[in-house]
Formats: sequence, structure tokens, C-alpha cells
Amino acid sequence: DKFYPTYDYHEAWHHHMKVVSTHIDYLFSRGTVLYQILENSQVVYYPEESVPEIKFRFDMSPMSVNLTKEGRRWYEYLTSLLAIIGGTYTTLGLINATLLRIFKPKKI
Repeated sequence: DKFYPTYDYHEAWHHHMKVVSTHIDYLFSRGTVLYQILENSQVVYYPEESVPEIKFRFDMSPMSVNLTKEGRRWYEYLTSLLAIIGGTYTTLGLINATLLRIFKPKKI
């Protein structure tokens, strides 16, 4: 519950709402349409000869979000795991070589 009071004369709230539709098409929610709203409100000051008015503006987005779930095969998980392990091994090897070069004991 949000309240938008005005405390002085010749003030009014203007509300701007951006609406984006979201289509969910997986699991138990097949064909479900939801709407996400991003709202912005501000106080507007009117001159004394004007009558303050509340304004509501809706901006219906032409874009929509589509949520679907696609399964992954076992070899995609294996490839990702091996890529993480290989990247970690390479990075640690580079750090080790750099530290050995920096802190190598000097020959007398």
C-alpha cells in the first residue's frame, strides 16, 4: 500500500507505468500471461491559475518476455565442467609462473 499525499496547494502526482507482458510456457504454467509493471511517480507543481490534476500514463511495451525451458544433454554438463576445470588449471599455472619469476632467488 503506497500513499501519495500532497501537503501544499497546487501540487499533484503524475504516475508513469511501463507495462511488459511475460508469456510463460513451461511446467505447470503453460500459456500463462503475466504483466510486469515498472512505475515511476513524481510530484508536479502547478501555477496558481491552473487546476492540479493527477495523471496516469501507461506505456505498453511492444516487446514481451517469453519464458521457456529447454533441457540440456549430459555431455553439455560434462563439457562445461571440463571447461571450468581447464580454465582454473591454466589460470593457476600462469599465476604460479609469474610468482616464481618475481620471487625467484637471485644467484650470487
